[in-house]
Amino acid sequence: MSPMKQMKQTTHPPDHRPADARNGAATAAPPQAGGRKRRRPASTQWAAWGFLAPVTLYLALFYAYPLYRNLDLSLRNYTVRSFVQGDAPFTGLENYRKVFDDPTFAPALLHTTLFTAVCLVFQYAIGLALAVFFHQHFRLSATLRALFLVPWLLPLIVSASTWSWMLNTDSGIVNATLHALGIGPVNWLTSPSWSLTSVIIANIWIGVPFNLVVLYSGLQSIPAGLYEAAALDGAGAWRRFWSITFPLLRPVSAITLLLGLVYTLKVFDIIWIMTKGGPADSSTTFATWSYQLGFGNLLPAFGPGAAVGNLLVVAALVFGLVHVRVQRKQALS
Repeated sequence: MSPMKQMKQTTHPPDHRPADARNGAATAAPPQAGGRKRRRPASTQWAAWGFLAPVTLYLALFYAYPLYRNLDLSLRNYTVRSFVQGDAPFTGLENYRKVFDDPTFAPALLHTTLFTAVCLVFQYAIGLALAVFFHQHFRLSATLRALFLVPWLLPLIVSASTWSWMLNTDSGIVNATLHALGIGPVNWLTSPSWSLTSVIIANIWIGVPFNLVVLYSGLQSIPAGLYEAAALDGAGAWRRFWSITFPLLRPVSAITLLLGLVYTLKVFDIIWIMTKGGPADSSTTFATWSYQLGFGNLLPAFGPGAAVGNLLVVAALVFGLVHVRVQRKQALS
């Protein structure tokens, strides 16, 4: 076959498309100058705002506005009349000065600190022990774990009323048990020496299930291979706990303690139902004191009561910021 025939056979048919279409098919369109991103369609932006609107409205109505109102209450001299009419005079930090000068402030601060610290330590320690125990996956472990959630699921008024009956001096089951053991009765709820201990015991019982659930979930995320390797190296159960379990649970433990701290600082129901902060303010905390100032008297002191509540908010906020800062440092290291 001659070279001319080969050229005719290999020649492609003519392309009748426009020149810009032919050039576009051969080469891709160059990227936009400056690397600018395309703007999102308006429908996508409206959809994003639509999803954010309910959350923003909820936070504004149920968090931001109550905090603002509580701060406004603490900076003005509100009475029942001015509370209704809204013409309370501005007093600045006068209500805070009254709170700090009040003789109840020091005992309430001490009780709040003791109540919070003791409850956190025992709730975390007992919850962690139970979480490690149930992590063994023995028979009936799921059933027993579900039963331990009962204190957490009960309404607080039911739990507090039950503990009030159990710790009753005359007819309580605790004193009945002590009497059977040859021990005299204890005035759990009416003695200044025992009232704070009584509400601490009740609050520990209520808070243990929360720690159990969260810490048990954290244990589920630890690889079983680490325990197997440690066992092959001859590490005992106690050594495996301190070298593997406890360090790897540190992030979960931090958030558990933070949430427990915020909850325990504002505990009111249990203390008020069991002791009402008494006798003689022996179990008064900032939460019960704030309620007593604002609603527990014939002439309520709304300003000082709101000031005490703001002290609790500031305390919870400080611990929350410390937690965030520590977590950020650990993430960067």
